[in-house]
Amino acid sequence: MAMIPNQLPQLVSDPTGRSLGLDLPPGALTGPADAPYLWSGHGAAGPAAWAALRPAARTAGLLPVLLGGDWGLDRWELMPERMSDPADHEADEVLADFWEANASDEIPGSAGWPGLAPAQPYDTDPDAAAATVAEMLTEPGFWLEDARPALVPARRSADIPAVIGWTGPLNHENDVARLCAVLRSWEDRFGARVVALTFDQLVVSVASPPRTVEEAEAVAAEHYAFCPDNIDQGPSTLRDYARAGLLDSPVWTFWWD
Repeated sequence: MAMIPNQLPQLVSDPTGRSLGLDLPPGALTGPADAPYLWSGHGAAGPAAWAALRPAARTAGLLPVLLGGDWGLDRWELMPERMSDPADHEADEVLADFWEANASDEIPGSAGWPGLAPAQPYDTDPDAAAATVAEMLTEPGFWLEDARPALVPARRSADIPAVIGWTGPLNHENDVARLCAVLRSWEDRFGARVVALTFDQLVVSVASPPRTVEEAEAVAAEHYAFCPDNIDQGPSTLRDYARAGLLDSPVWTFWWD
């Protein structure tokens, strides 16, 4: 996978990251000593953490993400060495393969992959939208209030799962780089950003969500191919899913059983 210069090794001798223009809380590195692929804080991020981590993208090429859930990273089974490069895959081909493998007669349009939904003009800056979502999710009472802050040496937000070798969708796809190719496409078309990961969940902010039922249904088909459990274990039809979860929604959440 094409990588940017990895600044994380500097945190071995400079845990706060001051040499990189950062002021990090106590945390730990994950990965080989000479090439760690993840820094994560020991404590809860809190609503202000995302804004505090954002300068890392400019000064050190490190992108923020929230790590949530009850399980520690030692149980996440991270496998970066097994992932390919997202650039080696095309989103439309990946989703078409998933659609053919998973769509049933009960899914409208399952006779053939309907293709990618049209791009939407951004309503807000994608990074600002990600910050807003991150702050919301870590507010007291929200389901990621205990999420830890993390930094990843990735060129773009969509690549974060592949860089750290996240295996959350293992029952659906064992090379998460294929899903990252779709995330790249969502970045380009909808201003999406990877905001949070748990052991088996992915949370994405969306700067330009679908505004009409027709647009939402087109995106819903992509979500079904990307993560069938979202529909199979939730709303009974793509239309229900589109209306309930995608219309004007700045957050997309995925969970693989």
